Amino acid sequence: MKRVLNIETTNKVNEEVLLKGWVSSIREHGNIIFIDLRDFSGLSQIVFTKKMGESYEIVKNEIKTEYILEVLGEVKERPENMINPELATGKVEIKAKEVKILSRAKTMPFPIDTDGYEINEKYRLEYRYIDLRRDRLKNNLKKRSDTINLMREILRKKDFVEIETPILSKSTVEGAREFLVPSRNFKGSFYGLAQSPQQYKQLLISSGFERYFQIARCLRDEDPRGDRQAEFTQLDIEMAFPEGKEEIMNLMEEIYIDVTQKIFPEKHIQQIPFPRMTYKEAMEKYGSDKPDMRKDKTDKNELAFYFITDFPMFEWKEEYKRWGACHHPFTLPQETDIEKIKKDPASILAHQFDLVLNGFEIAGGSLRAHDIDILKTSFAVMGHEEKDVRVQFKHYFDAFEYGIPPHGGIASGLDRFFAVALEEESIREVIAFPKTGDNKDLMMGSPSPVSKKQLKELGIKIEDE
Repeated sequence: MKRVLNIETTNKVNEEVLLKGWVSSIREHGNIIFIDLRDFSGLSQIVFTKKMGESYEIVKNEIKTEYILEVLGEVKERPENMINPELATGKVEIKAKEVKILSRAKTMPFPIDTDGYEINEKYRLEYRYIDLRRDRLKNNLKKRSDTINLMREILRKKDFVEIETPILSKSTVEGAREFLVPSRNFKGSFYGLAQSPQQYKQLLISSGFERYFQIARCLRDEDPRGDRQAEFTQLDIEMAFPEGKEEIMNLMEEIYIDVTQKIFPEKHIQQIPFPRMTYKEAMEKYGSDKPDMRKDKTDKNELAFYFITDFPMFEWKEEYKRWGACHHPFTLPQETDIEKIKKDPASILAHQFDLVLNGFEIAGGSLRAHDIDILKTSFAVMGHEEKDVRVQFKHYFDAFEYGIPPHGGIASGLDRFFAVALEEESIREVIAFPKTGDNKDLMMGSPSPVSKKQLKELGIKIEDE
């Protein structure tokens, strides 16, 4: 007999069904035992009576919570006074005929019938595969999946092509600190794990793919925070011939309006269309480039989306005593006079924009510089010699010399959006297998030492401090 999901039992009254799942709870009432059997679709109440004989004794003497069972039984309507309106399957129950233990389970390290906030997070992350059994986290990941599927659907209807780009890439001076991967075949050389698909997606535009998107994995070796992880997921978009930055902003606005209305209908968007504010205005009024614009900041169902525009092209990096890109070096400056860019970097604005939600930056985009001279000037302002840049980004400059259309794009940090929409304090609550605050994977035990043999194969020697 084919397995039936718990949620499907409501349409199978008086039919025989085969259920499989986890034991959520066991309740004994005289000679009757009730088990709530859990699968991914929900719960079913299973009724075991003494008339079952051997199967009843198995249930009474052997089965414990979180055991995995196979149950053959008949779906029956519950008496009116026994209906549970809290359950989607609350109008029916299963009169068991046979039961089989598929897997036994030790006592859980912590309860999973609560929201889990009361449990030490490090303990939860060590046993994440158990922690994920709780309803709150299951719901978070279901909503995440539904949202990503909807985003794909929206973009495909607009002729965007989903293309995967490499994670093993080249180490560059592009932006944040990156993770390095040693090469076994080319000792002394390293890959850089891609901080984002930025260069690849611009090269795709050069290739003639006018509309690209990707649900992209990105990796950065940065100091962690509650809204940041070493690896994270973003919705990455690039398009050729945009009608200015407004077309890109309007697209992102449309996506998040659709997602909110269809996936998070209990949420209310404070203002549509999303308001715009310049970086200068935001800093002068709120002292932040990501102000929380909710009228009632205690209302978690209020979503205040806001675009911040006209960022500075460059910002002074005190640590390095030089100018750096406020966004990234491939952004298009609003000034096209190369001499002005060189002489007064502090005054140059960029065609850059961020999408802010309830005080969190959830997306950043820009028009891109497609003029090689502008690109070279931007890198020069940041203290990079042209010959070094030509070596570092040879592929990039070569592609531009073969022709590239005006283009622009945006990347949205999905983890941050889900944390806000699902009312979670940390993005770790919306990621299946997150790292701790100091970038450790307590479940897998990483980072961890490797054998001397592995190091020798890679041509690496660990020096004692």
